[in-house]
Amino acid sequence: MAKILVTGGTGFIGSHTIVDLIENGYEVISIDNFARSTTIALSGIEKITGKKIKNYTVDLKNFDETRAVFQENTDIDGIIHFAAYKAVGESVEEPLRYYENNMFGLINLLKCVQEFGVPNFVFSSSCTVYGNPDVIPVTENTAIKPAESPYGATKQMGEVVIKDFSKVANTNTILLRYFNPVGAHPSCLIGELPVGKPQNLVPAITQTAIGKLPKMWVHGSDYPTKDGSCVRDYIHVSDIAHAHTLAIQYLMDGKNETKCDVFNLGTGDGVSVLEAIHTFEEVSNLKLNYEIGPRRAGDVVAIYANNDAAVTKLGWKIKYGIKEMMDTAWKWELKLKQEADQIINN
Repeated sequence: MAKILVTGGTGFIGSHTIVDLIENGYEVISIDNFARSTTIALSGIEKITGKKIKNYTVDLKNFDETRAVFQENTDIDGIIHFAAYKAVGESVEEPLRYYENNMFGLINLLKCVQEFGVPNFVFSSSCTVYGNPDVIPVTENTAIKPAESPYGATKQMGEVVIKDFSKVANTNTILLRYFNPVGAHPSCLIGELPVGKPQNLVPAITQTAIGKLPKMWVHGSDYPTKDGSCVRDYIHVSDIAHAHTLAIQYLMDGKNETKCDVFNLGTGDGVSVLEAIHTFEEVSNLKLNYEIGPRRAGDVVAIYANNDAAVTKLGWKIKYGIKEMMDTAWKWELKLKQEADQIINN
């Protein structure tokens, strides 16, 4: 049984990926310091899989603590690296915090990969590396344009670091550029749990619908898109998670074509912010309280994926559509409210 280290394992995508890895026969350990997550995911993973996950509460910016994990686990077969701050708007407001966290953590991790000879490494990248593309859908060969936010810049820099590292290390790597992960595990035992005010669209929608937020804002209605709002490629988190399992297996099977292969992970469909809101209203049978506001700094106008490479080379298949994404996200939000009400009533 291959052992995989997942960094950011209690986060949104990390927790779903751990579930998928376990369901496909992998042994998993996690690193997460709960800076942007809680222990709820660990109990959810255990309920879904029947496996208790060992999590190291380590900040990757601390090299000695990070190295100690590898000293204790000298048999790691692969790493999937999620641990990073990811809010576009926050990164514009606090750029140094993003550069420090996202870059120092990656570099410390790669130092350990090199020292302990970890053979396989998968990096959680993002479609933000494409900036505002001239042509959509984007392929893996689409030109990398200036990032629209410090968050996007850290993903671009991370890719450069990994590409340069892979040239001199005995490690095969994959960069997974995914688009907009949303939804929740069908069991509703794990899902997106933003700390503080949500920066991403779908949790903002569900928190407004449930009453946690009085209303939500649509950032801009004058973009050159079908309805004036930004267009994104929303992909169910469980579909994203399975792609990571396929990527690790792809590397372990020696199928990689280069020392650093690249794959887009998206549905290939562009959905506007307003279309996403209307789909949620249809699925939930609720009217959402939203208002049109000014554009938000750092937002790309429109982007969606050409996913042919992931489909043909990784054997990736998309199971969930936009309605299932909204439905599972809403059921997850309802479950959180039910649990909160039980605590209050008890």
